[in-house]
Amino acid sequence: MEVGSVAQGLEQEEQLQPSEEEKRKETVEESRRRLCYEFASISSTDVAVAQGFLAENGWDMQRALNSYFEPPLDEQPATDPMPQPPPPGTETFVDLTDDSTDNGVAAAVGEAGLKPQEDDSTFSLITWNIDGLDLKNIPERARGVCSYLALYSPDVVFLQEVILPVFNYIQKRAVSYTIIPGNTDGYFTAIMLKKSRVSIIKHEIIPFPTTSMMRNLLAVHATVSGNELCLMTSHLESTKGHSEERLNQLKLVLAKMMEVPESTAVIFGGDTNLRDKELAKIGGLPDNILDIWEFLGKPEHCHYTWDTSQNTNLAARYKCQLRFDRLFLRAASAGGQIIPRSLDLIGLEKLDCGRFPSDHWGLFCNFDVVL
Repeated sequence: MEVGSVAQGLEQEEQLQPSEEEKRKETVEESRRRLCYEFASISSTDVAVAQGFLAENGWDMQRALNSYFEPPLDEQPATDPMPQPPPPGTETFVDLTDDSTDNGVAAAVGEAGLKPQEDDSTFSLITWNIDGLDLKNIPERARGVCSYLALYSPDVVFLQEVILPVFNYIQKRAVSYTIIPGNTDGYFTAIMLKKSRVSIIKHEIIPFPTTSMMRNLLAVHATVSGNELCLMTSHLESTKGHSEERLNQLKLVLAKMMEVPESTAVIFGGDTNLRDKELAKIGGLPDNILDIWEFLGKPEHCHYTWDTSQNTNLAARYKCQLRFDRLFLRAASAGGQIIPRSLDLIGLEKLDCGRFPSDHWGLFCNFDVVL
């Protein structure tokens, strides 16, 4: 693209900028979404690409556009294989999840009233099966996942179906998180904890003794805003034919949730592969464990997390809508409480490669923390 065209695009971008008063009224998420759509419009790309360039450039529009139109000579093209970790001692980290940047960007964001503040009264979490077993467009889809993490900046992330190259890539990008894998062989789960918000006490991996699909339960004990939390994720056995094993794994998960001291809240999230009739078969959830989607009134906009009528990654000829991905909460018996406030789907935008980040939608949940 010629310099004149870039300049014209930047002039158009400046005209799209809202007034300072309007900026102050925006939330961080709203501001970043607006910037993404403006970048996509100017660069003729999609929103996921916009997220990546903006996040890598501190959410500064001009720097992001310069990076897009005039990439460094040594920059890897988007079609390159998944980046591998550099030799020890030579790492150059790019943090897609941190607003603290050089060149005055952090100050400018703060002046506009958009810099995120650590708020002990809220807590956020994402759970997402990122479909690492699908080897098509792995680099683009991994970048897409990181872009969503940068956009939402959750306190906790549960990931399922992670493979080692993707794990290494996310670890390189998300340096403001501690990342704990449930394994490192084949495909596995991982829990990401924002260092500035979550303090780790310990973690454990609980095996599923009769799994044939390398599945287990990953649990992390931590504190958030002074409240003790047990965070759990898993990817329960897949396909209809493994219903019995899946239910055995679910029973173990629920038993482990019940074993945690009552003074500690427990959140489980992951790809359960559950059908509603299977849960009914074992009598539903225990009385003191709630399904967050049901607790929030069964919002229709996030009913289905695996939806072949909307998600085209599998190119399925059949229509199948299921709520595979779920979040369960067992509240603490006393003291501070973590109360679900909202639930949304993420990963709904196609990437430049023409595919979604995963064949699953992710779940983004906001909580209120009541001390």
